[in-house]
Amino acid sequence: MAGTDKRKQSLYFPEEMLKEIQEEANRQDRSLSWVVQQAWKIARERIKSFPAVNDVTGDERQDPREEGRS
Repeated sequence: MAGTDKRKQSLYFPEEMLKEIQEEANRQDRSLSWVVQQAWKIARERIKSFPAVNDVTGDERQDPREEGRS
């Protein structure tokens, strides 16, 4: 994504996790957004290695968001 492409998005975190992220942002004198972006950059390859829900359950059904589309 280009460095100038900025989109607003709401994300929901458990209260304790949000508190920890905010404390780290304060410690580093950075924004919450910056901390979350850096965490994603560090963790994305590991997260991509997680199996998809269908891989774990063996459920071969169509994505529920696509049901009714043919």
